[in-house]
Amino acid sequence: MPKLDLGLPSYDSLFSTEEERQEANSEKVMTIPIDKITDFKEHPFHVTMDEDMAKLIDSIKENDMLMPALVRPKKDGTYEMISGHRRKFALSQLGRKEMNVIIRDLDDDQATILMVDSNIQRENIYPSERGYAYKMRLEAMKHQGKRIEEIPDDELGIEYKTTSGQVGPKSDEENRSDYALAEQVGISRKQIQRFIRLTYLIEPLQEMVDGRHENEIKIAFNPAVELSYLTESEQYDLANAIVENQRTPSLAQCQEFKRLSHDGELTTEFIEDTLSEEKPNQREKLSFQMKEIDKYFPKDFTPGKKKDLMIHLLENWAKKRSREQER
Repeated sequence: MPKLDLGLPSYDSLFSTEEERQEANSEKVMTIPIDKITDFKEHPFHVTMDEDMAKLIDSIKENDMLMPALVRPKKDGTYEMISGHRRKFALSQLGRKEMNVIIRDLDDDQATILMVDSNIQRENIYPSERGYAYKMRLEAMKHQGKRIEEIPDDELGIEYKTTSGQVGPKSDEENRSDYALAEQVGISRKQIQRFIRLTYLIEPLQEMVDGRHENEIKIAFNPAVELSYLTESEQYDLANAIVENQRTPSLAQCQEFKRLSHDGELTTEFIEDTLSEEKPNQREKLSFQMKEIDKYFPKDFTPGKKKDLMIHLLENWAKKRSREQER
């Protein structure tokens, strides 16, 4: 016979203390198998074996893992990592099979915000990682309906550039989320959007702006932002030209690429011709201090006379070398 639910408290709740009930509802540190923890979906931060990771491994080896990771349960009985990807990697390198975690029920937006916040304050974060993190956090904030009521409405509805290059108004929700994130991370809304622009670069160009390209090619942040407005095919043409010429474009050149791309006039030939030209700061220079060579000249020689004599001597040396090669 089915029990009749009268909405009365259970036997256990009647005879358990308030302390016991709070203890039952509190989060606890648990030890679970590492192979039951999957990485956060689209985790934007690279976990690599670098100097910082080596230090973390040494620290865990000496002191064990001082802070538990944060995970959320999945329907299949496994867990998704929220905070602790680097600690998980370090433990795996040490051959550990389990790790201490706090298990917390979180929806996708809550999990995304916690995942970003737990990583964004680290010192060594690649520019593209920061861009993806800001982008993911903004989307989560918009989904949650975050509102910053003290922002005057007349500051909203500003124009912005979409990924297609078209100009359009931003919604109140998007603008308020921008303001909220800018205040939380301590940089301007404009700078946040500039970091997010890096997410529109193809992977080879992202590697270059991060300084992790296999050919050790580095693109500065400001030029990289301008390049993010190029189409995907134009970006691949540029990446190939950069590798071929071992030369990156200047900010002015990137701005010109962006303008031509917007007008539909950027060609592969123009990109290759531009990259084949030396930038003034990429030309080899020879420099030395005058005191290094003063001992070879009479004291009354002016800098102009010294220069003329050096050129004359080099010309004679070149002629002599040429005659010797002809023999």
